[in-house]
Amino acid sequence: MAEEAGMFVVPQTVGTVLCCKCGIPMAPNAANMCVKCLRSEVDITEGLQKHVIIMHCPECNSYLQPPRTWIKAQLESKELLTFCVKRLKNLNKVRLVHAEFIWTEPHSKRIKVKLKVQKEVLNGAILEQSYVVEYVQQEHMCESCSRVQANPDQWVAAVQLRQHVSHRRTFFYLEQLILKHGAAASAIKIKQMEQGIDFFFSNRSHGVKFVEFIGKVAPMKSRNDKQLVSHDIKSNNYNYKYTFSVEICPICREDLICLPLKVAASLGNLGPLVICTKVTNSIALLDPLTLRISYLDADQYWRLPFKSLLTSRQLVEYVVLDVEIISSEVNVGGSKYVLADAQVARVSDFGRNDTIFNIRTHLGHLLNPGDYALGYDLYGANSNDIEIEKHKGLVIPEAILIRKSYEEKRQKKRGKPRAWKLKSLDMEVDDKNRTDQEKINSEYEQFLKDLEENPELRFNISLYRNKDYQPSEMTSVADGDDLPSIPLDELLADLDLSEAEAEAEAEDEDDEMRE
Repeated sequence: MAEEAGMFVVPQTVGTVLCCKCGIPMAPNAANMCVKCLRSEVDITEGLQKHVIIMHCPECNSYLQPPRTWIKAQLESKELLTFCVKRLKNLNKVRLVHAEFIWTEPHSKRIKVKLKVQKEVLNGAILEQSYVVEYVQQEHMCESCSRVQANPDQWVAAVQLRQHVSHRRTFFYLEQLILKHGAAASAIKIKQMEQGIDFFFSNRSHGVKFVEFIGKVAPMKSRNDKQLVSHDIKSNNYNYKYTFSVEICPICREDLICLPLKVAASLGNLGPLVICTKVTNSIALLDPLTLRISYLDADQYWRLPFKSLLTSRQLVEYVVLDVEIISSEVNVGGSKYVLADAQVARVSDFGRNDTIFNIRTHLGHLLNPGDYALGYDLYGANSNDIEIEKHKGLVIPEAILIRKSYEEKRQKKRGKPRAWKLKSLDMEVDDKNRTDQEKINSEYEQFLKDLEENPELRFNISLYRNKDYQPSEMTSVADGDDLPSIPLDELLADLDLSEAEAEAEAEDEDDEMRE
């Protein structure tokens, strides 16, 4: 304003004073000394640790946080930097401004951290100074790793997980739940057995916690036992090995069940022919003819246990000839069902006979004439279940449909990779199971198909993007929209720390170039 008006303006200059030590001009401060002289007079890092010894476990790549806690951290990670800073004593005397790693050879057993600290010195002047702290790694195995190295079979608690059925679909699902919740993170060994999985732990409390987790996700019963390994009479110390035997209910999803008289009466005369639609810590039973649903918890089941009349391995493929809706859509237990009368024929009967079945189904909202469906053939089944004979006057339907079949449409995509993948536990395979590997692979493939068809089944499972998958426009057009698939927004990125760090470095370089 003054310059525009033509007025004379006195330029403002910053006053300088002479340093009381070296005499050079400088900006005035409370100590009347320049930075170099101030640093020569006062060292704010005096009394701070510059050499620290830390314990490192080479087997599990963890560091000892005294007195007995082991923290897993990778080199130059945020967790390791936090651990290193917390190990320093007397750091509360100064104000920490910045901390960063200085690169060292990975095999040098040295970690260097550059710290920038501030402290108030002479007459209220604040001095900032950087210094380097060197951490020396001393190799020392943690308790669990030393026990495994001394004797790999030296476990304290073993959990024997079993289910007496002819397939492993339940264990494929449990494996994904265990991975998502980290329930077996403290297991020292996992072994795949003929009808289940064995988990070995170095502490009894870890085994008890794992059994409690299984009880929350599956109907089971357990018993435990202990065996004396050694004892010291003088100090009154006893060492035991604990074994937990866990049996999972043999009822699986999509099984056909004939309820015993007492169970059916306790559930309000449900069924007695019902379908198991969902298994968590309770069993969901649906009557496909009336759309009634009831839930049976683990205590109720084990009080009066029963087995399946037919399992999913006995499903037969049908072709739908006609569908007539007889009721509106009903939401039962979070799932939608529609009662309908349908005419179906077995696919295996084509060209042999003209047998047609008139049945009632709960899949009226999914089926259309010409579709394929999987169901249980009660017309040709030879069942010796005693419970059916106890229900007098029971009219057994000729067939009960379970789900819509997409097998014909899947033939086009056979051999092509999926856009998603699952993680698996690091398990040792029992010698008996090596011969049945082909059967296990086919059951695992069926489990993957079930995940694609059933959104409820994959609700509690972590799915990851498959990096090897390359989508093609031709395949997407040829496959059509009827084939069920998993949306990309449900997939998680399979995080790799090395790749994440490389991307972060690339972003930093781009930012520096822009500046």
